[in-house]
Amino acid sequence: MADTAEKTDLSPTSADGASLPHTTDQKRKIDVLLKAAGDAPIMKKKKWAVDPTKKVSWIIEFIRKYIKCEPHESLFLYVNQSFAPSPDQEMQNLYECFGSDGKLILHYCKTQAWG
Repeated sequence: MADTAEKTDLSPTSADGASLPHTTDQKRKIDVLLKAAGDAPIMKKKKWAVDPTKKVSWIIEFIRKYIKCEPHESLFLYVNQSFAPSPDQEMQNLYECFGSDGKLILHYCKTQAWG
């Protein structure tokens, strides 16, 4: 049962940018655009619908798994190409403060780039 819940926390969006249909009991999700910076591998799927209660640390772990980071490799996440959010920050808060055009843009890289 935990596997099923884990799969529904992050879902890809359609090509036109709209979130794919969710069941009525799911909360409204936040569209997050993940962009590579520096030497980080580019993700094939860049736009994701994320549960607003998820923390930044969860997003970092998701990216690490998706791009197959080795355990010894670092991964940095930035908002607005300028600062690294705290790992305990909720996605809803970041979206409310820094989201634009209905999405939150986050950049990830393996070496420090900004901030």
